[in-house]
Amino acid sequence: MYRYYTSGVCSKSILLDIEGDMLKDVIFEGGCAGNLIGIKNLIEGKNIDEIIEAFEKIPCKNRESSCPDQLANALKIYKKYVLKE
Repeated sequence: MYRYYTSGVCSKSILLDIEGDMLKDVIFEGGCAGNLIGIKNLIEGKNIDEIIEAFEKIPCKNRESSCPDQLANALKIYKKYVLKE
């Protein structure tokens, strides 16, 4: 499991269980529980590139980022440093 510490959003961190290029499990620590459980149910078992494409650059209120955008950032870092892409 990998932990990504978020920035500028309500959730404090995101725990990711990734196998190869597939997201097996995601847990958001903090944030809007119902929305984040909904996101979790939609993306588990999906390819990380699909998730990045769908979620990057989504804003939240007056912020430049959001929990989905932070998830996309976490997955991009995973690809760069773990998958070496």
